[in-house]
Amino acid sequence: MDTKFARRTERIGRTTCSYWRAGRCNRNPCRFLHIETPSPPAACGYGNTAYSYGKKPHSFSENTLKYGSKKALLRDNGDRGDATRVAKAFKKSSPRICKYWINNNCVHGEQCLYLHSWFRGDGFSTVTKLQEHKKVITGIALPVGSDKLYSGSTDGTVRIWDCHTGQCAKVINLGAEVTSLISEGSWIFVGLQNAVKAWNIQTMSEFTLDGPKGRVRAMTVGNNTLFAAAEDGVIFAWRGSSKSDSPFELVASLTGHTKAVVCLAVGCKMLYSGSMDQSIKVWDMDTLQCTMTLNDHTDVVTSLICWDQYLLSSSSDRTIKVWACIEAGSLEVIYTHTEENGVVSLFGMPDAEGKPILFSSCRDNSVHMYELPSFSERGRLFAKKDVALIELGPGGLFFTGDESGLLMVWKWLEVPKVASS
Repeated sequence: MDTKFARRTERIGRTTCSYWRAGRCNRNPCRFLHIETPSPPAACGYGNTAYSYGKKPHSFSENTLKYGSKKALLRDNGDRGDATRVAKAFKKSSPRICKYWINNNCVHGEQCLYLHSWFRGDGFSTVTKLQEHKKVITGIALPVGSDKLYSGSTDGTVRIWDCHTGQCAKVINLGAEVTSLISEGSWIFVGLQNAVKAWNIQTMSEFTLDGPKGRVRAMTVGNNTLFAAAEDGVIFAWRGSSKSDSPFELVASLTGHTKAVVCLAVGCKMLYSGSMDQSIKVWDMDTLQCTMTLNDHTDVVTSLICWDQYLLSSSSDRTIKVWACIEAGSLEVIYTHTEENGVVSLFGMPDAEGKPILFSSCRDNSVHMYELPSFSERGRLFAKKDVALIELGPGGLFFTGDESGLLMVWKWLEVPKVASS
């Protein structure tokens, strides 16, 4: 009995703690090792699985370092300096953020195999994190001339942030999920279940716009008209009114989609709507009539933006499509970019040098940044969960809001000018 116990104890003493490897061991002392142990020499003919299958051995270059070979190299190399260099090489080839670092409990430091940063790339940086919302952030707005930032969430609140201190100055509890939020002039529009709330931040007046059925998933303003997309597939349109009871008048209900409309965009005197029915509809903003339907996506159309004379659309089918006007006003796809995961949302803005940058939020908790029109990757932003929306601010600032309720503030960095000789 004592011999068996001794052998078992000896085996445990030579075994590396699996919880320590994952950064989660909380035992002190722990009966397993908190170091990597070298692998035993392999028998002849089985020393390299790649050779056994007639394949070439793995290369340990920064571009081809894979998870399996990376672990083997760390086991076989007892030098901590080499392990750190391998970890850095792996970070470059696999841009994944460390989920333990996000929660401030990674124990590996520089030897961690994943990124300890909220971004990868040059020319931009984080400013601060605003973590007050408890659920998905569905709207961010910074009204012109205001020093307050507004954010809405499915936690049922609208938070008002002081732009000078970064502190939450006020919380408005609406008692229902906020499913969209935008600003136009002195107005804040909040999308709710079966209604839109309109707040004037100058007069402090408030109005409720009834009509939508279900959650208001998207809103936009164009041609002096407020458009609100509802869960039943109908888009409601309000314009200014001289009536005393309300400054808004419902002028049209745009029907045609068979499922919820989840995104809207305005450009070239047209309104574009994307739906869960996998289609994009084009509406004339003067007549408010549908002029064409685009059916190239094979899943939910998640986002639409207008850039120059082009329409860009994204979908859960993992594609971003670029549309252009060809003949007789018809739109056709001139380029399709494919992501590894479904696309959540798109946003476009210029960088500090004025170059157009496309932000593509994907279902991998990251935002890919591309230079237009080349689609060459500029960098990547990371989040706790999928980034639901991106919004532009003043002075080179921009904002991202994710599905965990984390609101991040970012800033474009000025490129230093080279003095002429």
